[in-house]
Amino acid sequence: MSHPPVDPQNNDAIPRTVDLNADVGEGFGVYRLGADEELLRLVTSANIACGFHAGDPATMRDTVRLCLRHGVAIGAHPGLPDRVGFGRRAMAISPQEAYDLVVYQVGALQAFARVEGAEVRHVKPHGALYNMAAADAALAEAIAEAVHRLDPRLVLVGLAGSESIRAGERRGLRTAAEAFADRRYQPDGTLVPRSHPDALLHDPLEAVVQVRRLLRAGAAQTVCLHGDTQEALRFAREIRAALTADGAVIRALP
Repeated sequence: MSHPPVDPQNNDAIPRTVDLNADVGEGFGVYRLGADEELLRLVTSANIACGFHAGDPATMRDTVRLCLRHGVAIGAHPGLPDRVGFGRRAMAISPQEAYDLVVYQVGALQAFARVEGAEVRHVKPHGALYNMAAADAALAEAIAEAVHRLDPRLVLVGLAGSESIRAGERRGLRTAAEAFADRRYQPDGTLVPRSHPDALLHDPLEAVVQVRRLLRAGAAQTVCLHGDTQEALRFAREIRAALTADGAVIRALP
């Protein structure tokens, strides 16, 4: 899954359209929606936490409403049932358990979207579930099957070159390969584990270079910004401005 190096000064290969997505709705209880709302003014797709790793019913409802207010595509962000670890700790789960987790959480967000007059457009597993499915074909197949049964029109978002993308394609789903603006990559194209002290990018200019490189390599159709980082808004502004200057149209996945 390695990505070839690309000259950061060559803008010719930037895709014509690029989706910017952000993980949002990850608070619960007394929750500040203000930060999410600022981010939703800059991105085109939202991955809304569905209550297991973060979020709660009220936050899901309010985040759906924010997406509608700002014209942002609504996506489900199902995770492992681990609020203490924010869904970022791997758990030994079976394919059937992965299937059930996805159906339960995505179905809940679909219900909130429906009563607000909207619909869920894509599904992106969260955290450890995302990384586990990227490498485990059986888990990836179970997640793809769950998404297809919920709505075959849904787009399945996964790490570029991963088992998740391959499983979605085999199941006949539309897929979107994802690049990360704020995470470092290993030589094989996987993400540097968060346990590593250098796992995150903090310089927005470095993030712009990485995003341009991945897009020019044909590695992605959507770029992720983690809404829980301090740099999220600055990264979103810098990356959106850079890609627009490159001639890309920033728009949600079709």
